[in-house]
Amino acid sequence: MVKRIPPLAGPEKDTLLVSINRHRDVVLWKLQGLDDEQVRRPLTPSGTNLLSLVKHLAYVEYGWFCGTFGRETEPLGDPENDLTVGPDETTADIVALYGRARAAADLAVNEVGLDGLGTSWDGETVSMRWVLVHMIEETTRHAGHMDIVRELIDGATGDYA
Repeated sequence: MVKRIPPLAGPEKDTLLVSINRHRDVVLWKLQGLDDEQVRRPLTPSGTNLLSLVKHLAYVEYGWFCGTFGRETEPLGDPENDLTVGPDETTADIVALYGRARAAADLAVNEVGLDGLGTSWDGETVSMRWVLVHMIEETTRHAGHMDIVRELIDGATGDYA
């Protein structure tokens, strides 16, 4: 995986998309080289594990980018259980879900544009620009959680191998 670097003087949308994709890639890197037991291992009192964080990020990608702007999403389970991975959900299933959510989000960004307005889950009017910034924050926050959990599993740290 090549480390993405946002353009230092490029267009705003390019900067935002490269930034979010850089951190999305880090999220997936945190799973690489681990087996199913390791990605499901809860290592915090709340039960946080690597795979549950990827599932959560898939749900919020769909929610913020698609739901906010009236775009279709695939059927998802109970949003209150987005941090729970069932025994029938494989690592490949969750990674594929995240990939589809990312693709749907990118399509929404490109079709709606940064100044496009939507209605968030709590009824607030938000711009696509705001959603992109919020999701960069959300993704980096959880990538940081994943960094700690991954370090507890095998000592691996950082944003790329």
